Amino acid sequence: MTAPRAWFGQPRGLTILFLTNMWEQFSYYGMRALLVYYMTKQLLMAQGTASLVYGTYTACAYFTPIVGGVIADRLLGKRRAIIIGGSIMAAGHFMMTFEPLFYPALATIALGNGLFLPSLPSQIDDLYEPGDPRVGWAYNVYYVGVNIGGFLAPLVCGTLGELYGWHWGFGAAGIGMVAGLCIYLWGQRYLPPQARYPVVERTGPRPAVRFPRETLVLLAAIGLSVTVFRAAYEQVGNTVALWADTGVDRRLGAGAIPMTWFQALNPLLVMVMTPPLLAMWRRRAERGSVERPARKMALGATIAAGAYLLLALLAWFGGQAHWLWLALFFALLTLGELYILPTGLGLFARLAPEGLGATTVAAWYLATFAGSLSAGLVGTLWSRIGHAPYFLLLAGLAGSAGLMLRALDPRERRVAGGTDR
Repeated sequence: MTAPRAWFGQPRGLTILFLTNMWEQFSYYGMRALLVYYMTKQLLMAQGTASLVYGTYTACAYFTPIVGGVIADRLLGKRRAIIIGGSIMAAGHFMMTFEPLFYPALATIALGNGLFLPSLPSQIDDLYEPGDPRVGWAYNVYYVGVNIGGFLAPLVCGTLGELYGWHWGFGAAGIGMVAGLCIYLWGQRYLPPQARYPVVERTGPRPAVRFPRETLVLLAAIGLSVTVFRAAYEQVGNTVALWADTGVDRRLGAGAIPMTWFQALNPLLVMVMTPPLLAMWRRRAERGSVERPARKMALGATIAAGAYLLLALLAWFGGQAHWLWLALFFALLTLGELYILPTGLGLFARLAPEGLGATTVAAWYLATFAGSLSAGLVGTLWSRIGHAPYFLLLAGLAGSAGLMLRALDPRERRVAGGTDR
Protein backbone atom coordinates (compact mmCIF):
# COMPACT_ATOMS: atom_id res chain seq x y z
CA MET A 1 0.00 0.00 0.00
CA THR A 2 1.39 3.38 -0.99
CA ALA A 3 2.09 5.73 1.92
CA PRO A 4 -0.06 8.88 1.94
CA ARG A 5 1.48 11.99 0.52
CA ALA A 6 1.49 15.09 2.63
CA TRP A 7 3.39 17.89 0.93
CA PHE A 8 3.65 18.78 -2.75
CA GLY A 9 3.14 15.13 -3.66
CA GLN A 10 6.18 14.06 -1.61
CA PRO A 11 6.30 11.31 1.06
CA ARG A 12 5.37 12.38 4.56
CA GLY A 13 8.83 11.37 5.72
CA LEU A 14 10.26 14.33 3.80
CA THR A 15 8.11 16.65 5.90
CA ILE A 16 9.48 15.05 9.08
CA LEU A 17 13.09 15.47 7.89
CA PHE A 18 12.32 19.02 6.74
CA LEU A 19 10.90 20.10 10.13
CA THR A 20 13.62 18.30 12.09
CA ASN A 21 16.31 20.06 10.08
CA MET A 22 14.53 23.41 10.36
CA TRP A 23 14.63 23.31 14.16
CA GLU A 24 18.20 22.05 14.25
CA GLN A 25 19.25 24.96 12.04
CA PHE A 26 17.27 27.29 14.29
CA SER A 27 19.30 26.13 17.26
CA TYR A 28 22.67 26.29 15.46
CA TYR A 29 22.22 29.71 13.87
CA GLY A 30 20.47 31.08 16.95
CA MET A 31 23.51 30.33 19.09
CA ARG A 32 25.90 31.49 16.36
CA ALA A 33 24.10 34.84 16.01
CA LEU A 34 24.91 35.59 19.65
CA LEU A 35 28.34 34.01 19.92
CA VAL A 36 30.73 36.82 18.98
CA TYR A 37 28.67 39.43 20.86
CA TYR A 38 28.53 37.21 23.94
CA MET A 39 32.29 36.73 23.93
CA THR A 40 33.15 40.42 23.48
CA LYS A 41 30.40 41.97 25.62
CA GLN A 42 29.73 39.42 28.37
CA LEU A 43 32.95 37.42 28.66
CA LEU A 44 35.02 40.55 27.81
CA MET A 45 37.32 38.66 25.45
CA ALA A 46 39.69 40.60 23.24
CA GLN A 47 38.31 40.89 19.71
CA GLY A 48 41.13 38.85 18.19
CA THR A 49 40.63 36.02 20.65
CA ALA A 50 36.86 36.05 20.09
CA SER A 51 37.31 35.87 16.32
CA LEU A 52 39.71 32.96 16.66
CA VAL A 53 37.33 31.07 18.95
CA TYR A 54 34.44 31.77 16.57
CA GLY A 55 36.40 30.52 13.56
CA THR A 56 37.63 27.41 15.36
CA TYR A 57 34.12 26.52 16.51
CA THR A 58 32.50 26.94 13.08
CA ALA A 59 35.37 24.98 11.52
CA CYS A 60 34.90 22.09 13.96
CA ALA A 61 31.16 22.10 13.24
CA TYR A 62 32.04 21.15 9.65
CA PHE A 63 34.88 18.77 10.52
CA THR A 64 33.14 16.47 13.00
CA PRO A 65 30.48 15.33 10.44
CA ILE A 66 33.26 13.71 8.38
CA VAL A 67 33.97 11.31 11.27
CA GLY A 68 30.37 11.21 12.46
CA GLY A 69 29.09 10.00 9.11
CA VAL A 70 31.36 6.95 9.26
CA ILE A 71 30.23 6.19 12.82
CA ALA A 72 26.58 6.49 11.79
CA ASP A 73 27.02 4.22 8.76
CA ARG A 74 29.14 1.56 10.41
CA LEU A 75 28.16 1.49 14.09
CA LEU A 76 25.00 3.34 15.10
CA GLY A 77 22.68 3.58 12.15
CA LYS A 78 21.18 6.88 11.03
CA ARG A 79 18.26 6.92 13.48
CA ARG A 80 20.34 6.38 16.60
CA ALA A 81 23.00 8.79 15.33
CA ILE A 82 20.40 11.54 14.98
CA ILE A 83 18.86 10.89 18.39
CA ILE A 84 22.22 10.71 20.16
CA GLY A 85 23.72 13.62 18.24
CA GLY A 86 20.65 15.82 18.68
CA SER A 87 20.52 15.08 22.41
CA ILE A 88 24.20 15.98 22.78
CA MET A 89 23.65 19.22 20.85
CA ALA A 90 20.66 20.17 23.00
CA ALA A 91 22.74 19.57 26.13
CA GLY A 92 25.48 21.79 24.70
CA HIS A 93 23.06 24.64 24.02
CA PHE A 94 21.71 24.49 27.55
CA MET A 95 25.29 24.38 28.87
CA MET A 96 25.85 27.73 27.12
CA THR A 97 23.57 29.33 29.71
CA PHE A 98 26.31 28.81 32.31
CA GLU A 99 29.39 30.99 31.80
CA PRO A 100 31.93 28.55 33.35
CA LEU A 101 30.83 25.87 30.85
CA PHE A 102 31.45 28.03 27.77
CA TYR A 103 34.26 26.02 26.16
CA PRO A 104 32.85 22.57 27.11
CA ALA A 105 29.51 23.70 25.68
CA LEU A 106 31.04 24.62 22.33
CA ALA A 107 32.85 21.28 22.17
CA THR A 108 29.65 19.42 23.08
CA ILE A 109 27.63 21.12 20.32
CA ALA A 110 30.33 20.40 17.73
CA LEU A 111 30.51 16.72 18.73
CA GLY A 112 26.74 16.26 18.58
CA ASN A 113 26.62 18.01 15.23
CA GLY A 114 29.11 15.45 13.89
CA LEU A 115 26.59 12.65 14.33
CA PHE A 116 23.50 14.67 13.43
CA LEU A 117 24.46 16.65 10.32
CA PRO A 118 25.39 13.85 7.88
CA SER A 119 22.71 11.42 9.07
CA LEU A 120 19.57 13.47 8.43
CA PRO A 121 19.81 14.41 4.72
CA SER A 122 21.22 10.98 3.85
CA GLN A 123 17.76 9.55 4.66
CA ILE A 124 16.08 11.43 1.81
CA ASP A 125 16.97 8.93 -0.91
CA ASP A 126 15.68 6.08 1.28
CA LEU A 127 12.16 7.58 1.05
CA TYR A 128 11.92 6.82 -2.68
CA GLU A 129 11.97 3.79 -4.90
CA PRO A 130 14.83 3.65 -7.43
CA GLY A 131 14.03 5.80 -10.45
CA ASP A 132 11.36 7.90 -8.67
CA PRO A 133 11.59 11.31 -10.42
CA ARG A 134 10.38 13.17 -7.31
CA VAL A 135 13.76 12.74 -5.61
CA GLY A 136 15.23 15.27 -8.05
CA TRP A 137 13.61 18.24 -6.34
CA ALA A 138 13.16 16.74 -2.87
CA TYR A 139 16.50 18.30 -1.88
CA ASN A 140 15.20 21.73 -2.93
CA VAL A 141 12.27 21.33 -0.52
CA TYR A 142 14.62 20.12 2.19
CA TYR A 143 17.03 23.03 1.68
CA VAL A 144 14.22 25.48 2.39
CA GLY A 145 14.19 24.13 5.95
CA VAL A 146 17.81 25.21 6.38
CA ASN A 147 16.96 28.77 5.47
CA ILE A 148 13.68 29.01 7.39
CA GLY A 149 15.50 27.93 10.56
CA GLY A 150 18.40 30.24 9.78
CA PHE A 151 15.99 33.13 9.17
CA LEU A 152 13.99 32.69 12.38
CA ALA A 153 17.02 32.06 14.61
CA PRO A 154 18.47 35.61 14.79
CA LEU A 155 14.97 37.09 15.14
CA VAL A 156 14.05 34.88 18.12
CA CYS A 157 17.32 33.90 19.82
CA GLY A 158 19.06 37.14 18.86
CA THR A 159 16.25 39.33 20.18
CA LEU A 160 16.00 37.38 23.44
CA GLY A 161 19.76 37.55 23.89
CA GLU A 162 20.07 41.27 23.16
CA LEU A 163 17.04 42.53 25.05
CA TYR A 164 16.60 40.07 27.93
CA GLY A 165 20.01 38.47 28.45
CA TRP A 166 22.39 36.27 26.49
CA HIS A 167 21.40 33.13 28.37
CA TRP A 168 17.76 33.48 27.33
CA GLY A 169 18.88 33.36 23.71
CA PHE A 170 21.06 30.30 24.26
CA GLY A 171 18.22 28.60 26.13
CA ALA A 172 15.85 29.26 23.21
CA ALA A 173 18.37 27.59 20.89
CA GLY A 174 18.35 24.52 23.13
CA ILE A 175 14.54 24.42 23.12
CA GLY A 176 14.64 24.53 19.31
CA MET A 177 16.92 21.50 19.23
CA VAL A 178 14.60 19.60 21.57
CA ALA A 179 11.63 20.49 19.32
CA GLY A 180 13.45 19.05 16.32
CA LEU A 181 14.20 15.82 18.18
CA CYS A 182 10.57 15.47 19.28
CA ILE A 183 9.35 15.88 15.70
CA TYR A 184 11.85 13.27 14.49
CA LEU A 185 10.82 10.75 17.16
CA TRP A 186 7.12 11.38 16.53
CA GLY A 187 7.49 10.87 12.81
CA GLN A 188 9.39 7.57 12.91
CA ARG A 189 6.51 5.69 11.26
CA TYR A 190 6.94 7.82 8.14
CA LEU A 191 10.69 7.21 7.83
CA PRO A 192 12.37 4.29 6.04
CA PRO A 193 13.55 1.29 8.10
CA GLN A 194 17.02 1.65 6.51
CA ALA A 195 17.57 4.64 8.77
CA ARG A 196 17.45 2.47 11.88
CA TYR A 197 20.34 0.11 11.32
CA PRO A 198 24.04 0.44 10.49
CA VAL A 199 25.40 -0.71 7.17
CA VAL A 200 26.50 -4.36 7.22
CA GLU A 201 29.74 -5.05 5.39
CA ARG A 202 29.42 -7.56 2.57
CA THR A 203 31.63 -10.61 2.69
CA GLY A 204 34.25 -11.24 0.07
CA PRO A 205 36.75 -8.94 -1.60
CA ARG A 206 35.52 -5.54 -2.75
CA PRO A 207 36.77 -4.05 -6.01
CA ALA A 208 39.23 -1.21 -5.55
CA VAL A 209 37.88 2.22 -6.47
CA ARG A 210 40.35 4.92 -7.41
CA PHE A 211 40.09 8.59 -8.24
CA PRO A 212 41.23 9.56 -11.74
CA ARG A 213 44.26 11.75 -11.23
CA GLU A 214 42.93 14.71 -13.20
CA THR A 215 39.65 14.64 -11.28
CA LEU A 216 41.52 14.57 -7.98
CA VAL A 217 43.68 17.55 -8.98
CA LEU A 218 40.61 19.50 -10.12
CA LEU A 219 38.66 18.89 -6.91
CA ALA A 220 41.69 19.77 -4.79
CA ALA A 221 42.12 23.05 -6.69
CA ILE A 222 38.43 23.91 -6.37
CA GLY A 223 38.58 23.06 -2.65
CA LEU A 224 41.53 25.42 -2.21
CA SER A 225 39.67 28.18 -4.05
CA VAL A 226 36.58 27.68 -1.88
CA THR A 227 38.78 27.77 1.23
CA VAL A 228 40.08 31.21 0.19
CA PHE A 229 36.51 32.36 -0.57
CA ARG A 230 35.19 31.19 2.80
CA ALA A 231 37.93 33.09 4.63
CA ALA A 232 36.04 36.19 3.49
CA TYR A 233 32.48 34.81 3.37
CA GLU A 234 32.45 33.49 6.94
CA GLN A 235 33.09 36.99 8.36
CA VAL A 236 29.31 37.56 8.24
CA GLY A 237 28.85 36.23 11.77
CA ASN A 238 32.23 37.50 12.94
CA THR A 239 33.78 40.86 12.04
CA VAL A 240 30.86 42.04 9.89
CA ALA A 241 28.64 41.45 12.93
CA LEU A 242 31.00 43.59 15.02
CA TRP A 243 30.87 46.36 12.40
CA ALA A 244 27.06 46.20 12.37
CA ASP A 245 27.14 46.93 16.10
CA THR A 246 29.33 50.05 15.94
CA GLY A 247 29.62 51.20 12.32
CA VAL A 248 25.98 51.12 11.23
CA ASP A 249 23.19 53.57 12.03
CA ARG A 250 20.45 51.10 12.97
CA ARG A 251 17.80 53.69 13.84
CA LEU A 252 14.33 52.99 12.49
CA GLY A 253 11.61 55.38 13.55
CA ALA A 254 11.73 55.89 17.30
CA GLY A 255 13.72 52.72 17.95
CA ALA A 256 16.68 50.78 16.61
CA ILE A 257 16.95 47.53 14.67
CA PRO A 258 18.61 44.83 16.84
CA MET A 259 22.06 44.04 15.48
CA THR A 260 21.38 40.29 15.34
CA TRP A 261 18.41 40.82 12.98
CA PHE A 262 20.75 41.59 10.12
CA GLN A 263 22.02 38.02 10.26
CA ALA A 264 18.49 36.91 9.31
CA LEU A 265 18.88 38.71 5.97
CA ASN A 266 21.12 36.06 4.42
CA PRO A 267 18.74 33.09 4.77
CA LEU A 268 15.76 35.32 3.91
CA LEU A 269 17.47 36.48 0.72
CA VAL A 270 18.40 32.88 -0.14
CA MET A 271 14.69 32.01 -0.08
CA VAL A 272 13.74 35.10 -2.08
CA MET A 273 16.52 34.93 -4.68
CA THR A 274 16.61 31.18 -5.35
CA PRO A 275 13.34 30.84 -7.37
CA PRO A 276 14.10 33.63 -9.89
CA LEU A 277 17.71 32.43 -10.24
CA LEU A 278 16.57 28.86 -10.92
CA ALA A 279 14.01 30.17 -13.44
CA MET A 280 16.70 32.23 -15.19
CA TRP A 281 19.12 29.29 -15.36
CA ARG A 282 16.35 27.03 -16.65
CA ARG A 283 15.45 29.50 -19.43
CA ARG A 284 19.09 29.76 -20.41
CA ALA A 285 19.40 25.97 -20.47
CA GLU A 286 16.34 25.71 -22.72
CA ARG A 287 18.04 28.12 -25.14
CA GLY A 288 21.16 25.95 -25.08
CA SER A 289 23.25 28.44 -23.08
CA VAL A 290 24.59 26.67 -19.99
CA GLU A 291 27.37 28.29 -17.98
CA ARG A 292 30.15 25.95 -16.91
CA PRO A 293 30.31 25.31 -13.12
CA ALA A 294 33.80 26.77 -12.67
CA ARG A 295 32.80 29.97 -14.46
CA LYS A 296 29.59 30.23 -12.46
CA MET A 297 31.52 29.82 -9.21
CA ALA A 298 34.06 32.42 -10.34
CA LEU A 299 31.24 34.88 -10.99
CA GLY A 300 29.84 34.22 -7.50
CA ALA A 301 33.19 34.91 -5.84
CA THR A 302 33.54 38.12 -7.86
CA ILE A 303 30.08 39.32 -6.77
CA ALA A 304 31.02 38.62 -3.14
CA ALA A 305 34.23 40.62 -3.65
CA GLY A 306 32.06 43.52 -4.81
CA ALA A 307 29.99 43.25 -1.63
CA TYR A 308 33.09 43.62 0.56
CA LEU A 309 34.38 46.43 -1.66
CA LEU A 310 31.14 48.27 -0.83
CA LEU A 311 31.89 47.94 2.91
CA ALA A 312 35.45 49.15 2.31
CA LEU A 313 34.11 52.30 0.64
CA LEU A 314 31.61 52.93 3.44
CA ALA A 315 34.32 52.51 6.09
CA TRP A 316 36.69 54.74 4.10
CA PHE A 317 34.28 57.69 4.20
CA GLY A 318 33.93 57.28 7.98
CA GLY A 319 30.97 57.81 10.27
CA GLN A 320 28.07 55.44 10.69
CA ALA A 321 26.58 54.03 7.49
CA HIS A 322 22.81 53.82 7.07
CA TRP A 323 21.47 50.32 7.69
CA LEU A 324 20.20 50.12 4.11
CA TRP A 325 23.82 49.91 2.93
CA LEU A 326 24.29 46.84 5.14
CA ALA A 327 21.13 45.34 3.63
CA LEU A 328 22.58 45.94 0.15
CA PHE A 329 25.80 44.23 1.23
CA PHE A 330 23.86 41.14 2.29
CA ALA A 331 21.95 41.12 -0.99
CA LEU A 332 25.18 41.12 -3.01
CA LEU A 333 26.89 38.56 -0.77
CA THR A 334 23.89 36.22 -0.92
CA LEU A 335 23.74 36.46 -4.70
CA GLY A 336 27.41 35.51 -4.87
CA GLU A 337 26.83 32.64 -2.42
CA LEU A 338 24.06 31.19 -4.59
CA TYR A 339 26.38 31.13 -7.58
CA ILE A 340 29.36 29.49 -5.86
CA LEU A 341 28.44 27.28 -2.89
CA PRO A 342 25.56 25.10 -4.21
CA THR A 343 27.34 24.83 -7.57
CA GLY A 344 30.53 23.62 -5.88
CA LEU A 345 28.72 21.00 -3.83
CA GLY A 346 26.92 19.75 -6.93
CA LEU A 347 30.19 19.58 -8.87
CA PHE A 348 31.86 17.51 -6.14
CA ALA A 349 28.91 15.10 -6.08
CA ARG A 350 28.80 14.83 -9.87
CA LEU A 351 32.51 14.11 -10.29
CA ALA A 352 32.60 11.44 -7.57
CA PRO A 353 33.69 7.99 -8.83
CA GLU A 354 31.18 5.22 -8.23
CA GLY A 355 31.57 3.95 -4.69
CA LEU A 356 33.24 7.14 -3.44
CA GLY A 357 30.27 9.49 -3.36
CA ALA A 358 30.22 10.04 0.41
CA THR A 359 33.98 10.41 0.55
CA THR A 360 33.94 13.03 -2.21
CA VAL A 361 31.18 15.06 -0.57
CA ALA A 362 33.08 14.81 2.73
CA ALA A 363 35.98 16.48 0.92
CA TRP A 364 33.69 19.43 0.29
CA TYR A 365 33.14 19.72 4.03
CA LEU A 366 36.91 19.64 4.48
CA ALA A 367 37.11 22.79 2.33
CA THR A 368 34.39 24.34 4.48
CA PHE A 369 36.31 23.36 7.61
CA ALA A 370 39.56 24.88 6.32
CA GLY A 371 37.78 28.01 5.14
CA SER A 372 36.08 28.55 8.50
CA LEU A 373 39.36 28.10 10.33
CA SER A 374 41.01 30.57 7.94
CA ALA A 375 38.19 33.02 8.58
CA GLY A 376 38.96 32.93 12.30
CA LEU A 377 42.60 33.72 11.63
CA VAL A 378 41.72 36.54 9.23
CA GLY A 379 39.28 37.92 11.81
CA THR A 380 42.12 38.54 14.27
CA LEU A 381 43.26 41.40 11.98
CA TRP A 382 40.07 43.39 12.65
CA SER A 383 41.57 45.20 15.65
CA ARG A 384 45.03 45.57 14.11
CA ILE A 385 44.31 47.41 10.87
CA GLY A 386 41.72 50.01 9.90
CA HIS A 387 38.24 48.90 8.92
CA ALA A 388 38.55 50.11 5.32
CA PRO A 389 41.81 48.19 4.67
CA TYR A 390 40.33 45.15 6.41
CA PHE A 391 37.25 45.05 4.18
CA LEU A 392 39.50 45.67 1.18
CA LEU A 393 41.48 42.59 2.26
CA LEU A 394 38.28 40.54 2.32
CA ALA A 395 37.38 41.81 -1.15
CA GLY A 396 40.84 40.77 -2.30
CA LEU A 397 40.41 37.26 -0.86
CA ALA A 398 37.05 36.76 -2.57
CA GLY A 399 38.37 38.25 -5.79
CA SER A 400 41.42 35.97 -5.69
CA ALA A 401 39.15 32.97 -5.29
CA GLY A 402 37.23 34.15 -8.36
CA LEU A 403 40.42 34.36 -10.42
CA MET A 404 41.52 30.90 -9.27
CA LEU A 405 38.17 29.39 -10.22
CA ARG A 406 38.14 31.13 -13.60
CA ALA A 407 41.58 29.71 -14.32
CA LEU A 408 40.23 26.21 -13.57
CA ASP A 409 37.54 26.44 -16.26
CA PRO A 410 39.56 24.66 -19.01
CA ARG A 411 40.51 21.81 -16.66
CA GLU A 412 36.93 21.48 -15.43
CA ARG A 413 35.76 21.29 -19.05
CA ARG A 414 38.20 18.48 -19.80
CA VAL A 415 37.28 16.49 -16.69
CA ALA A 416 33.50 16.98 -16.72
CA GLY A 417 33.13 17.00 -20.51
CA GLY A 418 30.88 19.19 -22.55
CA THR A 419 31.50 22.38 -24.45
CA ASP A 420 31.68 25.97 -23.47
CA ARG A 421 28.58 27.86 -24.52
